[in-house]
Amino acid sequence: MKGIRVVGAAIVDRGLVLCAQRGPHGNLAGLWEFPGGKVEDGESPESALEREICEELDCVVRVGSEVTTTSYEYAFGVVTLTTFYCSLVGGTPRTSEHAAIAWLTPRDLQTLEWAPADIPAVEKIRTDLG
Repeated sequence: MKGIRVVGAAIVDRGLVLCAQRGPHGNLAGLWEFPGGKVEDGESPESALEREICEELDCVVRVGSEVTTTSYEYAFGVVTLTTFYCSLVGGTPRTSEHAAIAWLTPRDLQTLEWAPADIPAVEKIRTDLG
């Protein structure tokens, strides 16, 4: 089965965490995730995350400590997701690839329907920041 390395950003601003809803087409349509994307060959996870957030949300983040790394086997491959705490350092997030974005308190994160690979990070963030 194909292995896919991805990174996600738990962007925290004023006590709220940014969540992104996947678009209506493609894998995991309509589910929520922490924004991010694939790590390219020769790229560090942190650099990949900074690049992906700039491309997807048109803003700049500072990558902080790791929340967690998890692997989940989907029909299309095994995703290994490393999620990092991030702070917003430039711009205002706007969606170009996601159906929606939302800022939620850590305790309200469980009100969304999350992609399975993101659930361990959601639980850890609720524990860390809730």
